[in-house]
Amino acid sequence: MAYRYGDREQMTFLPPTIEDYISEDDPVRAYDVFIETLDLKELGIKVDTDQVGNSSYDPKAMLKLLVYGYSYGWRSSRKLERAEHHNLSFIWLMGGLKPDHKTIARFRKNNKEALKQVFKQCARLCIKLNLIAGNTLFVGGSKIRANASINNSWDKNKRETYLKTIDEQIESILEEAETIDTQEEDNPSLVKLQEELRDKTKLKDKVRHIMNELITENKKKVNSTDPECVNVQGRQGTHAGYNAQMVVDEQHGLIVHNDVVNENNDRNQFANQINQAHEIPGKQCNNACADSGYADTSELKKIDDEGITVIVPSQEQVSKNISKPFDKTRFRYNEQQDCYICPERNQLKYKKSDKETKTRSYQIPDESVCHSCEHYGICTEAKHGRSIKRLEHEEVKRKLEEQYESESSQAIFKLRKEKVEHPFGHIKRNLGVSSFLLRGLSGVKAEMAILATCFNLIRMINIFGVQELVTKLTT
Repeated sequence: MAYRYGDREQMTFLPPTIEDYISEDDPVRAYDVFIETLDLKELGIKVDTDQVGNSSYDPKAMLKLLVYGYSYGWRSSRKLERAEHHNLSFIWLMGGLKPDHKTIARFRKNNKEALKQVFKQCARLCIKLNLIAGNTLFVGGSKIRANASINNSWDKNKRETYLKTIDEQIESILEEAETIDTQEEDNPSLVKLQEELRDKTKLKDKVRHIMNELITENKKKVNSTDPECVNVQGRQGTHAGYNAQMVVDEQHGLIVHNDVVNENNDRNQFANQINQAHEIPGKQCNNACADSGYADTSELKKIDDEGITVIVPSQEQVSKNISKPFDKTRFRYNEQQDCYICPERNQLKYKKSDKETKTRSYQIPDESVCHSCEHYGICTEAKHGRSIKRLEHEEVKRKLEEQYESESSQAIFKLRKEKVEHPFGHIKRNLGVSSFLLRGLSGVKAEMAILATCFNLIRMINIFGVQELVTKLTT
């Protein structure tokens, strides 16, 4: 069988114009038209065609470069610069413009707020095209690494240990310098010691600055590279990172709202994320769904009070532990007397409240009652008898647990994974986003907004096709 061989000397011709480089159904055309529809004034980007001095690049061209590049996993400014020279779709998109990597990085850094607004305009566009209904919303979170090492996370113990070590090293350097002076050795060695001493002194000042930051901001830990990130636990262990949040619509799985928070869990996020998502469609949803990581009763109550059906399982429902003969559910609460009645009809009366955990404790008044009970040792082994803790909104928790178990709620909850985990899977696996490139909350929020915009655009292309979407955006 014959082989086909390449020939670098073969003469070929590119089309006469850059416009002809790309076919009519190439996805890049959808990205181009989408950016052209954006209102730069609403984004907060000033456009001044009469400005003096060196000319700058068209802001829309720079936005096209970032959004299209992120959509294919090219986030590095150097990779984007390379693509402008070698990739036909990038050459077409930029109209032959070739900003260097410093210009790209500077534009991204200086327009963080504008990049966040790009997503909002994209979401409103989805509503205009009837792609977002806003009836059922799914909330989800995922940990993403920060552009910082966990080794640079400092707490009080690490700071004190480090200061002690530095003081010992400085003392050792001073002793060595004194010895050299006594022996009248050559100056170069003494100069080297003085430089090392200066470096240790700078490090000591840095650690003291970290200490002041821990005290003034009342933090348990602070990262010296990115002070706004936190230590988060993910599938790959503990690392310095952020907690990315998304609210996804049921109809086509499009993202309605995205956010990034510097908290290592989702417990305080449910009401905040749902209410922010309501701003896009301008109405309240009918159902709000999330996994048990969001099961904080006080947070769920905020949404339940708005008349929205909350579909979030409690930790007990997810664990599916077999009910024990004398667990809390076997005790009846008497609201009038504010006490619990045990299976043997003895009262557990109110003892104290815990503001931090938002619970009230109830205990048997006479411990001898428990000791003489035939179930002592099974019901409890506590020396002072049986005790029970009641949440501040215990009745709301019971209501939401029953609501979650209903047939209609189960049907909605089954959709949760394919709706809200799909965007995170695409961003992390298909686009290869294992960490943020920018630092600080404003930076990572801007990056997350670009990534959410990219996901929505890809979904829109899959739903309509390139040519139909371009037609819809231009009419």
